[in-house]
Amino acid sequence: MIPVTEFRQFTEQQPAFRVLKPWWDVFTEYLSVVMLMIGVFGCTLQVMQDKILCLPLPVLPPNQTGTFPNQSELTREPALPSPTLVSPVPAVQEMRGLRTNLDWQQYSFINQMCYEKALHWYAKYFPYLVLIHTVIFMVCSNFWFKFPGSSSKIEHFISILGKCFDSPWTTRALSEVSGENPDERESKKPLPSRPVPSAAGPSEGNLVKTQSLRSIPEKIVADKPAAASVLDKKEGEQAKALFEKVKKFRLHVEEGDLLYIMYVRQTILKVLKFILIIAYNSFLVSKVQVTVSCDVDVQKMTGYRNFSCNHTMAHLFSKLSYCYLCFVVVYGLTCLYTSYWLFYRSLKEYSFEYVRQETGISDIPDVKNDFAFMLHMIDQYDPLYSKRFAVFLSEVSENKLKQLNLNHAWTAEKLRQRLQTNSSNRLELQLFMLSGLPDTIFELSELQSLKLEIINNVTIPPAIAQLGDLQELSLYQCSLKVHTAAISFLKENLKVLRVKFDDARELPHWFYLLRNLEELHLTGSLCPDASRNILLETMRELKSLKTLSLKSNLTKIPQSIVDVSSHLQRLYVYNDGTKLVMLNNLKKMVNLTELELVHCDLERIPHAIFSLVNLQALDLKENNLRSIEEIISFQHLRKLTCLKLWHNSISQIPEHIKKLGSLERLYFSYNKIEILPSHLFLCNKLRYLDLSNNDIHFIPPEVGVLQSLQYFSVTCNKIENLPDELFFCKKLKTLKLGKNTLSVLSPKISYLVLLTRLELKGNHFEALPAELGLCQSLKRSGLVVEDVVFETLPSDVKEQMKAE
Repeated sequence: MIPVTEFRQFTEQQPAFRVLKPWWDVFTEYLSVVMLMIGVFGCTLQVMQDKILCLPLPVLPPNQTGTFPNQSELTREPALPSPTLVSPVPAVQEMRGLRTNLDWQQYSFINQMCYEKALHWYAKYFPYLVLIHTVIFMVCSNFWFKFPGSSSKIEHFISILGKCFDSPWTTRALSEVSGENPDERESKKPLPSRPVPSAAGPSEGNLVKTQSLRSIPEKIVADKPAAASVLDKKEGEQAKALFEKVKKFRLHVEEGDLLYIMYVRQTILKVLKFILIIAYNSFLVSKVQVTVSCDVDVQKMTGYRNFSCNHTMAHLFSKLSYCYLCFVVVYGLTCLYTSYWLFYRSLKEYSFEYVRQETGISDIPDVKNDFAFMLHMIDQYDPLYSKRFAVFLSEVSENKLKQLNLNHAWTAEKLRQRLQTNSSNRLELQLFMLSGLPDTIFELSELQSLKLEIINNVTIPPAIAQLGDLQELSLYQCSLKVHTAAISFLKENLKVLRVKFDDARELPHWFYLLRNLEELHLTGSLCPDASRNILLETMRELKSLKTLSLKSNLTKIPQSIVDVSSHLQRLYVYNDGTKLVMLNNLKKMVNLTELELVHCDLERIPHAIFSLVNLQALDLKENNLRSIEEIISFQHLRKLTCLKLWHNSISQIPEHIKKLGSLERLYFSYNKIEILPSHLFLCNKLRYLDLSNNDIHFIPPEVGVLQSLQYFSVTCNKIENLPDELFFCKKLKTLKLGKNTLSVLSPKISYLVLLTRLELKGNHFEALPAELGLCQSLKRSGLVVEDVVFETLPSDVKEQMKAE
């Protein structure tokens, strides 16, 4: 007896795989078991019972046609015809069989020979055919669960599906959606109506109405909103990991349609198998006969050639074959329905439209290929799986989870500890590389400046209105969305906005609405032709803008900046080496007081600058200026007090710089200047003069004219001697002489009684004058010199300087 359990391996799969087995697969699986039982039963009978029984047919002599040769001798005595003789008792005749004189071994031999030669092959192998066909059906039905390329996807999908189904976040998300509109939920409840007379009474009738199936889940949501909102930190992290798994799995599975193709192919194979079985079985089932004539050449061994055989299991096999055909027909019709389902419906696309309508989560995306096919299969098992799984495809749901985890991690107390005062003397909170914006921020009512760095998918909610003192907002490489109510608040309160971006598309489209904005700082790559950039065109609406800083790659000044020139006072352009041309628009910015054109690849001072009569500070740092003969035109800028021409290639200072009598701060550091013209020191209002990092060998004595000088630096030059007139600048507070070739410091250094910082390091000093002690404001921390040289001072002077 062959146990059915031996065939379990053909259909065995993980119990969790049942979610991918629609009703027709389950039905055909049971049909396969029944057909398998038929095959196993037939095979068992074939093995345990005699297959065929045969008897010889004697050959009749030519003159005998009706009886066998020995029939008269063996069956009855000869009777004499005597019509007159009447026997009172009838004669008793004994019935005897036909003797063949064959022994048991000869019969066994004949049975075997006739079984092999005379019996039709279908009658012999019918149970084995049933068994083989059924096993093939089973393999076809479950092959996609076993094939490595598909089974790995299925196992991964079912693992994620089970976790998503059981996740507390799924229950919370669906509960929040169900309970987020209490008015709508109330409208769905049965309205009170007049009692209907009935035999059971009005109270019983009302009881039936209130216990409807529709009202039960609503009551649960309404009564237990707090329970649905409970989600601890560990469960939140698990749900976050599930979102990442679903994303990666979706990207992987949507690339191909292997599962769909395999399922289609195995279904087609089963249909073809069904047609084949019906075709040949219908024709051959009649070949299963009870009586079989056998003609084998064994006369020499048995004395007979013709035999009449009885197929002992023919009747049973005939009934089993018809029964088997009926099951195969049902199996085949089911496969045909499956084929219709596969080809009639678009199974490589799956829409969550019904889920979006039912749950209200509108951003659940539709899926395709194998991902869609598996979801279609799951719907045949239980559509609830797809509904709960869809929660983890929603970006809105993911953002809500991130927000919840974020609020757990960043409490109001923790954020308050990170508050600092920034350079603008505002109380600032800086957040770096977070997954979102914690809601607890809006509990910090004292917050004045908010700085967000590298935070994606940031949404500023209406709750920002709680930050009544907020005036400054910095967004560094952040993807930002702002609620309409939040824009209204920012429009009225925000004074400073700083945005750093990698792509112009990251610029917030709402910043042009900030009508009270006073400072705008934009850092990032813009379109080289900024006049065609829509985002910059909108700046004309910033009616209160006073300061504009652009760190980008502009080729010309955008027209939108000119449109705000009536109130723009400070313009800073940092161009990162891109050549800035067509600066004629600057002429229209007559109200500018500060202008910086840094790293703009300028070779000459732009003539448009000379029209800015209100200009007070000009910075042309890190350009390619070699000659500044145009500097004479600055004499028309009566209010110009600060001129920065540092980090260029200037080799000569023109003499007519003396005409810039209003200058108070002058920067010539990091150039190639060798000679200082005496006319430079006719700018007698200079308070700050930086000539460091040049090739200067000599300081003219006219330097003593600068009686207002407070800062003087000639660090990193080739100066050998200092003129005594330098020490007549008695207002000097900072004197930087480091990294030159000086060897002697004049005792007249004592004239500089206000000196607080003196740099001498990097020279050839061997000793310092004791008169340094007369510089009462100079301390050891402000004296930058080698320790060996410092030790040459008298001990009292050293003690005086060390005393803070």
